[in-house]
Amino acid sequence: MPLAEPSVPKESNRLFSALPHADWARWLPRLERVALSVGQVLFEHGRPLSHVYFPVTSIVSLQCDLEDGSSSEFALTGNEGVVGVFIFMGTRSTISNAVVIRDGMAYRFNADLLLDEFNHSGAFRRLILRYMQAMMTEASQRAVCHRRHSIDQQLCRIILLCLDRTQASELTLTQELIARTMGVRREAITVAAQKLQAAGLIRYTRGSITVLDRAGIEALACECYKIVKDEFDRLLPEEIAS
Repeated sequence: MPLAEPSVPKESNRLFSALPHADWARWLPRLERVALSVGQVLFEHGRPLSHVYFPVTSIVSLQCDLEDGSSSEFALTGNEGVVGVFIFMGTRSTISNAVVIRDGMAYRFNADLLLDEFNHSGAFRRLILRYMQAMMTEASQRAVCHRRHSIDQQLCRIILLCLDRTQASELTLTQELIARTMGVRREAITVAAQKLQAAGLIRYTRGSITVLDRAGIEALACECYKIVKDEFDRLLPEEIAS
């Protein structure tokens, strides 16, 4: 649902922050603030995309569906990035789905207009290519993580990634939602969450995870979290050269 927005904080999304001021001035009149709700689908497999989304306080899960009705997540997008990056690769549709997993705000940009920015602004084009490289790192690292690391470690990784993308200590994520995004049974998430709660690292109530000891969660998480975080930090500068 579009909302009135007199001004857009440049620091509200990491890609906004990295834009040169000349590019940002062109963007401002074209950005539309929207409220996203859990379960909302921003795009679906095979359907053309009309808008690209820049989350602020919301989190969006990028997933691929399987024939048995299950799905598996290959990336999370929050205030570090953009949902719909595939339009910059010459297509308006993809085999994946984008599903909101945390309520919050985002800014959307008409896909055609943003593609024009990509084609005409060298600074924005360099920024998006860097972001796409970081996303490729995350997707490939997740493939390793699912194969080599425990459910407990993967849950810690998911919690940390969500924290980074919202700057909050409380996450509204149900066990069923986490299980679906990780491609595992809900019971496995229940057991893992109980272990973290027993260790005093989180407080878990129905649909809500409150982080009590981030350092402890980081200690239990696999190396995949730090590899992905370091790559995003390396590739996304505070402001890219115009």
